[in-house]
Amino acid sequence: MQKTIWAPWRIEYILSEKEGGCFLCKMFAERNDRDHLLLKRGKTCAVVMNRYPYTGGHLMVTPYRHLEHLKDMTPEERLELTDLTIEAVEILKATLKPDGLNLGYNLGGAAGAGLKDHIHQHIVPRWVGDTNFMPVLSDTRVMPQALMEQYDALHPLFNP
Repeated sequence: MQKTIWAPWRIEYILSEKEGGCFLCKMFAERNDRDHLLLKRGKTCAVVMNRYPYTGGHLMVTPYRHLEHLKDMTPEERLELTDLTIEAVEILKATLKPDGLNLGYNLGGAAGAGLKDHIHQHIVPRWVGDTNFMPVLSDTRVMPQALMEQYDALHPLFNP
């Protein structure tokens, strides 16, 4: 007997009109950080939650400047990106208690970059057993916590 798995939160994205331009640049120009899942604003970089995460707690660290290549970052941007990544990793380890984390960049469409021209580093918490049948057989991810609930839990930790 086949079972149906519902993911109703996806319909908003599927039916929405897709805006042109860079969503990160638009996010940084606005001040409604909660609506954009922006957890922390640094001097040159920010920490944001991935709106369509691979797993719960999937974060991105990115410079404010619209840059396509890592080599174009200033030393100050590189240092802050690294410092914010370390902070994010430690917060995720303390709160979500993952068994491991994947960190990395998707540079170019062939590497899986959905946003090809504004560099961002992914931080993806991983748990033993999180690679299960759901994404393999049904192209569905199981998220244990709603995005806004998770934002509300993480935001104060990034902004004590």
